[in-house]
Amino acid sequence: MPGKVVFTVGAVLRGDDAAGPMLAKMMQDEPIEGWDVVDGGQMPEDDLSVIRRRNPDVLLLVDAADMGEEPGTIRALQEEDVSSDYLVTTHSLPLSFLIKELKGCCGHVVFLGIQPAQTEFYHALTPAVLESVQRIYDWLARGTGSEPQACPWQAGEVDAAEGGPEGAEAR
Repeated sequence: MPGKVVFTVGAVLRGDDAAGPMLAKMMQDEPIEGWDVVDGGQMPEDDLSVIRRRNPDVLLLVDAADMGEEPGTIRALQEEDVSSDYLVTTHSLPLSFLIKELKGCCGHVVFLGIQPAQTEFYHALTPAVLESVQRIYDWLARGTGSEPQACPWQAGEVDAAEGGPEGAEAR
């Protein structure tokens, strides 16, 4: 069943780490035509069989990732970024393993990281991260997410919380 899937990762009880699950909830509450959503939660590897069965043409993986940027920054990350020491996530299984598995069963994989401000237990999403989640949802809803190369947050570009993708600067 080729198509497009948003695969979210994150822990709902850990502040900004809930960015992925928040996007999944938004997409479940108000579905976006042409996109399915799978909320991988804290153990996304448990949903690999679901993704394999769907065999999507495009998979957008969304997770909070400490990239050393301003809170709310969105960046498309590459597999080598995930395996480097600078990327910190709260998940037990390395995301590099997950991405490698996803690339084996999906046509095109884009990993969007959102810079968290905090990931302490029992805190809510911060305004900057919530705004970034909304911007990703809006981008998908506008239909610009229909082609993988249309991702406005390409690797090497950052998107500060106060600016849009059109204002992203290469670093």
